Amino acid sequence: MHNFDSHREHMQSMFTVPDTGLPPRRVWRDWAFLAVVLTSAIAETIWRPDVLWRGTAFVICVVCASAILYRRTHPLLAAAIPLATFQVLEVSSLVFNDGRSAGLFTCAYILVLIYAVFRWASGRHMVYMLAVMAASWGVSWFSVQNTLGDIIGGGVVLLFPAVAGLEVRHAVQLRRRSIDDARSNEREQIARELHDSVAHHVSAIAIQAQAGLAVSEKDPAAARAALKVVEEAAARTLTEMRTMVGALRDNTTGAELTPQAGVQDIARLGQTAPDAPNVHVELRGDLAQLSPPVDAALFRLAQESITNANRHARNASSINVCVEGTPDVVRLLVTDDGETVSPRAARVPGYGLLGMAERASLLGGEFDAGPSSPRGWTVQVELPREVSV
Repeated sequence: MHNFDSHREHMQSMFTVPDTGLPPRRVWRDWAFLAVVLTSAIAETIWRPDVLWRGTAFVICVVCASAILYRRTHPLLAAAIPLATFQVLEVSSLVFNDGRSAGLFTCAYILVLIYAVFRWASGRHMVYMLAVMAASWGVSWFSVQNTLGDIIGGGVVLLFPAVAGLEVRHAVQLRRRSIDDARSNEREQIARELHDSVAHHVSAIAIQAQAGLAVSEKDPAAARAALKVVEEAAARTLTEMRTMVGALRDNTTGAELTPQAGVQDIARLGQTAPDAPNVHVELRGDLAQLSPPVDAALFRLAQESITNANRHARNASSINVCVEGTPDVVRLLVTDDGETVSPRAARVPGYGLLGMAERASLLGGEFDAGPSSPRGWTVQVELPREVSV
């Protein structure tokens, strides 16, 4: 009884699994795959001598192949209808041809359609597909051409794309969750920096307001000057507070009352360990009066880039950091001379790079990172001097 309840709960949980959301659009590979299937069906129909019901098998194979184009958007129908059609043909052949099977080997493309169900569809549809697959496997027991090994092997072959689809689905969801976590952590760090910067400005406002109250009766001019400082600080604080919209943070306690590290602090990142690559820092252009969030972000991006280079740049001897300020934007360029990263590895961004890209995007900037030529790695960031509000 306990095992029955356990299996029932497991089935109920499968029924509640949602689909994976919007699938990728139809791409050229789908048409190429369809063309390969059609070519194979034509060749097999012409040159394979033992095909039963040649014309019927060819038409069914070709018509059902159109499901390839719908395997992501309608995965259950795209797999179940062809598989059921093949089994109707198989049963008819077994009845009228003394237990001999009909159909083309090309119909093996159904395995790709089964994979799509377990990769994209909901849990309910996956259960329905398993039922269709079980019925299809049961039909194979009645073919005189199949031995016991063939029947068992056929079941394994049917289950393989289902398992592969579930594994890929899980891996993609895990990576997506890790990416979301990286972005969330970066947003939290940005929020913390902005919160601490605002706390610094508020403390300055409080001091200036107290000073203005203290001298208001004896020196009205000094009081007006203090109020002017309060007004400017309040405006800056309001601007920075607006940038916090959309940045999540779990804990806002423990704010520091000192400014965050900024562009001018990048120079101290050049102080490296004896066995680490030499870090050369160059600051040029107008880097004064940057928006505090931008100032802090440039330091964090440079720090993260140097850390990544120290960890991943094999046989690197130097890391160059250049920060250039213009009237509108500030550009950060970090390069190293490590061994060239393989093109395949370069296409898979790490979560650190995703966090850096998220930080730049939140501040209205642009981020790019990739292998350099002939060797090394390059990180390029461009941020506006003032945060958009």
